[in-house]
Amino acid sequence: MAHVKVKIYTTPTCPWCRRAKEYFRQLGIPFTEVDVSKDRKGAEEMIRKSGQMGVPVIEIGNQIIVGFDKARIDRILGIS
Repeated sequence: MAHVKVKIYTTPTCPWCRRAKEYFRQLGIPFTEVDVSKDRKGAEEMIRKSGQMGVPVIEIGNQIIVGFDKARIDRILGIS
């Protein structure tokens, strides 16, 4: 779990993005944040990976989660 790479595609005004980031902070899992409102390449990458334009999009390893789906995050991370 500690070695998994996490990337969160966000915008500054997204409340679910803030919740997702706070959840990973609570778990002590570092993440890379990509602000798609300022990073056009990051936005294109997010759309290519997820097929979605909405945020948050969370990438855990090679898994993509659209939205803040805590149960799915926990499953992928092996948290019961």
